[in-house]
Amino acid sequence: MAFWTQLGLLLWKNFTYRRRQTFQLLIEVAWPLFIFFILISVRLSYPPYEQHECHFPNKAMPSAGTLPWIQGIICNANNPCFRYPTPGESPGIVGNFNASIVSRLLTDAKRLLLYSQRDTSIRDVQKVLGKLRKLGNFSGSDLKLRNFLVDNETFSDFLLHNVSMPSSAVEELLDAEVNLQQV
Repeated sequence: MAFWTQLGLLLWKNFTYRRRQTFQLLIEVAWPLFIFFILISVRLSYPPYEQHECHFPNKAMPSAGTLPWIQGIICNANNPCFRYPTPGESPGIVGNFNASIVSRLLTDAKRLLLYSQRDTSIRDVQKVLGKLRKLGNFSGSDLKLRNFLVDNETFSDFLLHNVSMPSSAVEELLDAEVNLQQV
């Protein structure tokens, strides 16, 4: 019974204190109401809009290798947000750049340099250097962006499905001329 007596005395004390301090009571009641009405007015002035879920292109970490890490930084520098999942979100995929011409060139050079014991390696190096010289001598009209990409790779699918570009625009982009001296 002591609990109910103490509770009754505490409520009587609080009521008496509030009755004697009417200005403080008004402030304590009005201030939260004022803030509440400000929140309501802000909510009515700026109604919320729905934002689609964001899927970002994958970026390799430095532990994946220097080339995938740098390609991820350069190719996704503007950090775009896409409505649909990107190809790199699948588990186990480090980068979408594994079949790019730079990756293939570095893989071939690494293979040639690591296995230089074979007799054919010098001829292979000369063949690679000859192709590199030939690439440097190309005028811009001979090379198209399509030549640097693997057929049916993720870039064109990405443009068609995630960016929702029309197929004619994708074809026009892939047929764009590349000038290696400017690159």
